[in-house]
Amino acid sequence: QEQLVESGGGLVQPGGSLRLSCAASGILFRRYDMGWYRQTPGKQRELVAVIASGGRTTYATSVKGRFTISRDNAKNSVYLQMNSLKPEDTAVYYCTGNSSYTGRTYWGQGTQVTVSS
Repeated sequence: QEQLVESGGGLVQPGGSLRLSCAASGILFRRYDMGWYRQTPGKQRELVAVIASGGRTTYATSVKGRFTISRDNAKNSVYLQMNSLKPEDTAVYYCTGNSSYTGRTYWGQGTQVTVSS
């Protein structure tokens, strides 16, 4: 069935880097806009980055210039390269996919990213 599985989260020190991966299955991946959200207790869920099915990317102002979203359609995967990490980047990061063809949206279970010295 349709499934998104995140990996790559963990503990990293400020200024460090981390690469998140999201593997999709059971969907026509190439047709999906893929994105990363993050959520911290007490804060609204934030859209971090989006890569459309056609490759167009969009970033939240808070991460622009530090994060890079990419996709590999051959591997049904989307990635989030996070550089120059800050403590305020600490959150649970969720992978999401949306199809304008079907109106379906899928969410992963999330992966914890903690930036701390």
